[in-house]
Amino acid sequence: MDELLTPLRLAILTQDEEGALKATRGLLDAGFEPRVILESGLTEAMLEVGRRWKCGEAFLPEVIVAAKIFTRCNEIVEPVLVTSGVTVRRPQPLVLATVKGDLHDLGKNLVGAMAKTVGFSVNDLGKDVSVDEIVAAAGESSPCIVGLSALLTTTMPQQKAAVEAIGQAGLRPDVKVIVGGAPVTQEWADQIGADGYAPDAASAADLALSLLT
Repeated sequence: MDELLTPLRLAILTQDEEGALKATRGLLDAGFEPRVILESGLTEAMLEVGRRWKCGEAFLPEVIVAAKIFTRCNEIVEPVLVTSGVTVRRPQPLVLATVKGDLHDLGKNLVGAMAKTVGFSVNDLGKDVSVDEIVAAAGESSPCIVGLSALLTTTMPQQKAAVEAIGQAGLRPDVKVIVGGAPVTQEWADQIGADGYAPDAASAADLALSLLT
């Protein structure tokens, strides 16, 4: 069985969208269980993409394209799972934002791409995002994890304001907050009451996963 899933995994690893879609449809037509396709084909391929990125063996564009292909293939598989009566595990929501006054979003985008490889449903609010927008998105997605990026020392206080506002909105402890950015440290995260700090995108995805347990 495993060798029959290889073309699907290989298509994702090589960013071959049409090949992946064809392989997915072919497996379903051949009677493969949709859960097996999802878990042993699509998910395993994305975990390998994530591993390669962490090791420097893959680059961001490859991760982004692979995540997009995963989503399109999953759109084919998931309806079959539902109709077969199998309970579908919903992706965990992750709200991402670069805080108000900050226009740097490369790091945030990296976190979003990496998070998708480990099963998060990412709601990227973009850059220069106000505290009110962050709180609203957290409330809509709760329970969830909120990731806040600040690339300037002048915008770091916006992370603190967002953490406080999420608490004042009564969203704790269902909403966990993680912070990152060039000037951000573990000490800053502790000081403002964040649930965690990550120095890079791969660590952020791992940290988010750890907060789910």
